[in-house]
Amino acid sequence: MKDLIKRIAKALVDHPEQVEVLEVEGEQVLVLELKVAKEDVGKIIGKQGRTARAIRTILSAASGKVKKHTVIEIID
Repeated sequence: MKDLIKRIAKALVDHPEQVEVLEVEGEQVLVLELKVAKEDVGKIIGKQGRTARAIRTILSAASGKVKKHTVIEIID
């Protein structure tokens, strides 16, 4: 999961070297914290949140394999 989100984020931003993904694993929930450069936050969120929603959709489809509820948080 972590690598998937990192690869998607690096493809979207201007500063791919500053992309970080932290994984916080609970019993039933997996939280992924995505950190990007300040000027790249808008590119990750997209117009009206469309890009962020698309990333969450991909993540939820992939999380069915791990059988855990997965949440992504975009941290600036």
